[in-house]
Amino acid sequence: MECRRDKNLEDCGCTYEPCPRKGICCECIRHHRERGEIPGCLFPSDAERTYDRSIEHFVRVWAEKLNITL
Repeated sequence: MECRRDKNLEDCGCTYEPCPRKGICCECIRHHRERGEIPGCLFPSDAERTYDRSIEHFVRVWAEKLNITL
C-alpha cells in the first residue's frame, strides 16, 4: 500500500515540528507503541501540546473531557 503522507498531513494534529514521522501514521504508531505511548493525534489539541504521550495522561484527559470518574 502506498503511503498518503500529504493527505495524512492535512489531518495530523501533532505539533512536534521536528518529527520525521509526521504524516507517516504507521511509523508514528509504531514509534509510540514501542515506548508505551499514545500518538499525539489521539489527544485533544490542548493536551497534545504538552507532549505528554503517556497512556496515563491520555486516560486522565479523556476522562475529564467526558466527565468520567476514575
